[in-house]
Amino acid sequence: MFLRKFLAMSENLEPFLKWAGGKRWLTNTLTPYLKEDLGRYIEPFLGGGAMFFSLNPKCAILSDVNRDLINVYRQIRRRPSNFEEALYAHQKKHSEEFYYKERSKSYDCNFKSAVQFVYLNRTCFNGIYRVNLEGVFNVPMGSKTNIILPTDDFLEVARRLRGKDIDFLDFEAAIEEAGSGDTIYADPPYTVKHNFNGFVKYNDKIFQWADQIRLMQALERASKRGVRIVVSNANHASIKELYKGWYFSEVSRSSVISAASKHRGKTTEIIISNFNLRALDSVRASGAKYTQHSIL
Repeated sequence: MFLRKFLAMSENLEPFLKWAGGKRWLTNTLTPYLKEDLGRYIEPFLGGGAMFFSLNPKCAILSDVNRDLINVYRQIRRRPSNFEEALYAHQKKHSEEFYYKERSKSYDCNFKSAVQFVYLNRTCFNGIYRVNLEGVFNVPMGSKTNIILPTDDFLEVARRLRGKDIDFLDFEAAIEEAGSGDTIYADPPYTVKHNFNGFVKYNDKIFQWADQIRLMQALERASKRGVRIVVSNANHASIKELYKGWYFSEVSRSSVISAASKHRGKTTEIIISNFNLRALDSVRASGAKYTQHSIL
């Protein structure tokens, strides 16, 4: 109970989902930059929502092309206490037999589908969300047995989601909603020009290089409308060439998505923005106010 009260008072709420390519490791680095004159916050690749929960914006458009994921956020916002109770019930029943039986089910009820989604996310191998070409979740059971976590606070999750637009949308449609004074944080799948990377396919829809181009063009239009933009992406020459003229910052992280530990290690990603993060650091140090100027 004390931990939950502490979490409720804390700005940085831990995401309740483990998500491939999730950005909880990056929140401490990026949150200070995004919090400056945040305005309306738009996140078109919501996933686990680490950045959203860290920022806790008053106004937001949260979207993703994963319909089941969007349903989870909507159901928790609507019935957080019932959601937690249902997860407790799953924890009591959890076993290998129950996991595969639950994995094979398809619910017509949105609430039951959302509970199933989180249960499978917490008990499947490595927390990977993956479906086959028929759209069926097919990840085997992992070693973790805790369905209820010490950091869970679904009441606080619901509070932070209240009043926010949570939409099943293509990223371009979400970005087109942005106007002057808004902030976009985009974290697309890390597809590069030749698709030699590990993040291309974690669902039934592949994020192609053509989508990377379409994303950049949508963000370029938004930048011209006066939107402040931050993108996390693959540290690859093709990405840097695509965003030529934007600002780049390199960040390192530990790779944990590989099944084999020998393939895990330090890797780098890039932060792309339409304002100079280093200049913002200098202004903060001087105590003056930073004024954004679009680079496009």
